[in-house]
Amino acid sequence: MAATINFNRLLNLLDTFRILAICITFYFGYSVGFSGDIYNASAQLHFMIPLVIVIIAGLSGLEGLFFGEKSSMAKGFETGSNYQKQSAIALLSYAVVAVFVYFADWGIIAELTIFFAFIFFFFFSGLNHLMDAISNKNYKWQNINRPFITLLLIAGMLYPVIKVFAR
Repeated sequence: MAATINFNRLLNLLDTFRILAICITFYFGYSVGFSGDIYNASAQLHFMIPLVIVIIAGLSGLEGLFFGEKSSMAKGFETGSNYQKQSAIALLSYAVVAVFVYFADWGIIAELTIFFAFIFFFFFSGLNHLMDAISNKNYKWQNINRPFITLLLIAGMLYPVIKVFAR
């Protein structure tokens, strides 16, 4: 008997993994920032930015490329669009650039630049999901969680970002 893949379960596990991995990243990131006698926002962001982007954008990009139709259905969106593939590739590009900037050691300003590009995309993506929930009454979990999770991400990153720019 051939094994069948339950794509909805797989996508839910992937979504849960992303959320848990980000929570762990925040725990260790803030631990890095507060590990010395003086708070080190740059060290915290240097640790967190590539992980946050790879976990969210990288995994979402892979999800969009390999499971695009099922993922769109789980969110209540249309399927089969070339824009889905373009969006997945754009998400993967954020992840690749974040990793490159990290290993090239271009510094906190370069890391923040890719983070701002990433967070700008996700902020407006969250607004898009919210507008879809309101206008189309699309209350599927994978659709309505995006605005709230994005706001939590911004809130969690705000303190170290402000501290870096305050120095």
